[in-house]
Amino acid sequence: MEGVSPDATIATLNPEAVMPIPGWDLLEVQVSPENLDTAMRTARDADAIAFSSHVYQVEGNPETLLYLTDEITLQFAPSVDMDRIRAIAATVGLEGIKPIREIPQTYVFQVTRRATENPIKIANHLMRMPEVLVAEPNIITYSEKLYRPQEPDYRRQWHLQNQGGAQISSNSHISVEAAWDITRGERSVVIAVTDDAFDLSHPDFQGVGKMVAPQDLKGRDRLPLPEESHENHGTACAGVAIAEENNTGAVGVAPGCSFLPIRTTGFLDDRSIEDLFDWAVQQGAWVISCSWGASATYFSLSLRQRAAITRAARQGREGKGCVILFAAGNANRPVSGTINERGWTGNALQGNTNWLNGFAVHPDVISVSATTSLGKKAAYSNWGDAISIAAPSNNAPPGVWLPQSGYVFTGPRIQGALPGLGVVTSDRTGRSGYEGGDLTSTFGGTSSACPVVAGVAGLVLSINPFLTAQEVRQILQDTADKLVDSASDPQLGFSYGSYNAKGHSRWFGYGKVNAARAVKTARDRIPTPLIPNEWKSVQNSAVVQIPDFNLRGTGSLIRVQENRLLRDIRITVDVEHDYLGDVDIRLQPPSGEAVLLQSRTLGRATRLQFTYTLKTTPQLRNLLGRSPRGTWQLRLTDHAPNHTGSLRGWRISLGV
Repeated sequence: MEGVSPDATIATLNPEAVMPIPGWDLLEVQVSPENLDTAMRTARDADAIAFSSHVYQVEGNPETLLYLTDEITLQFAPSVDMDRIRAIAATVGLEGIKPIREIPQTYVFQVTRRATENPIKIANHLMRMPEVLVAEPNIITYSEKLYRPQEPDYRRQWHLQNQGGAQISSNSHISVEAAWDITRGERSVVIAVTDDAFDLSHPDFQGVGKMVAPQDLKGRDRLPLPEESHENHGTACAGVAIAEENNTGAVGVAPGCSFLPIRTTGFLDDRSIEDLFDWAVQQGAWVISCSWGASATYFSLSLRQRAAITRAARQGREGKGCVILFAAGNANRPVSGTINERGWTGNALQGNTNWLNGFAVHPDVISVSATTSLGKKAAYSNWGDAISIAAPSNNAPPGVWLPQSGYVFTGPRIQGALPGLGVVTSDRTGRSGYEGGDLTSTFGGTSSACPVVAGVAGLVLSINPFLTAQEVRQILQDTADKLVDSASDPQLGFSYGSYNAKGHSRWFGYGKVNAARAVKTARDRIPTPLIPNEWKSVQNSAVVQIPDFNLRGTGSLIRVQENRLLRDIRITVDVEHDYLGDVDIRLQPPSGEAVLLQSRTLGRATRLQFTYTLKTTPQLRNLLGRSPRGTWQLRLTDHAPNHTGSLRGWRISLGV
């Protein structure tokens, strides 16, 4: 109620989380199920709270939440006069008539504290009265913006979000647009791609803060560039995961994440594996994507190799662990198992043959198999009990990677064409690469599926950086689409496209990765901060001009004297600019790393008046538990010419 702070009352509800509903004087208060009834009674009896109700879910779509407001719209029959309208409203605790002038006999009422039912029940009750034609509570739900990049070739990237078409099924993509409405990745989240080489000059790998600590373990320098004509693989894999959103070419799953390129030695000895994973950890990798494996049919890891992966997966990222992903392989064979082989060229393999991909079966690795644009198993994709998850890629006959010879088709032949589109991604620029241009549309294999999942892991960690590697893996598996393929494999005749009692398929693991559900689940698991005992605000209202196209940027300072530890924080900014898409905004606390509040995602907007909270900007949570005392700086940088603007002021609200 006006003039009364609800903070003390909210604390008595024993909340697990408290979140404001933007645009309304509403708070979402989450309590334990056993405390729900008591909390509702307390809230309804409290003088500080004008209105309270449950939060509802949509049947069949429990992720969609509906919030009731204290408004109800009523339309009355033509014969009902104003005295009767007021009397009907008063009987159910409504007041404050506001006419909807375009519709006769229609008014908006407010639910008062005299009401004994919530707005839905009131509306249902009134609809039974002959005088009432329509009774509608005003219900809030979040809009689905379904952001789409402006890259000219994005429409061809069916694996991200497709609208159907030739050789494309509706269930073949990863639902990334709904994930992008929440996050497109944060620069603080570093995705390491380990491969043969990378065209570091490619436009998809440019951008402020995009590239982190490149390393060439083969050439023993810091330039992991292609040296041979066949070294195209790494550029394509990196593009799938992290290609920057820059209005050219294509876009990656996590365009906002940073890119750590590591060129491998090409060998799988103990020291090479140790050097690779240790470098990734030392340089701050959050996710490590590996689209390679041994050329041998049976390859078990040595003690040192297993230890190097375990060390990265459990001790990396300051103890939370690096998320490590490996492509399952392209031979249409088990990652661990025995096949009675026959029909190989020159009887290269014959009889009972043991297959083992030691990387894919490592317990700390997310092993990724491949699906097609038709929502089926890719014919080449390796399979087995160790597969964690599947992701979209192309379709092709099975083959194996042989030293010096490259990828070759061997083994029993598949007769007839294999339908399925290739993946559109970055290619070496100029005449080099797979297709002699900046893009390729034919990339595939589990090599392409693996960085798709790496990108989704990057999005998950961007919205919730507090998750451990194992928690990320569990979220990816729990939120995957249960893709079903009832067909038999055209080469071996197996049919493993269904799921066992534990929800696992030998072809698809726990299903095809779903970026939207994974990111939403990660957001829901953000740790709940402590409710502040008091809020204090400090502001700087001085107008600061933002230099046009000056990468040094400009800053505005606020001096904070408060010394109690932070329980919550909110940053409010007011910026005017001819083209806000040129500008990023960062918050530099008195100690520690800067927090990116606003990336260059505002496009043609010219005014930004916004409050960044723990919910909108999870990286702010890294500031909790510290003393806020000291000098805070807001830094604004204009990254493109011809548009100017200014910071009109900003404020820090400290929950202590």
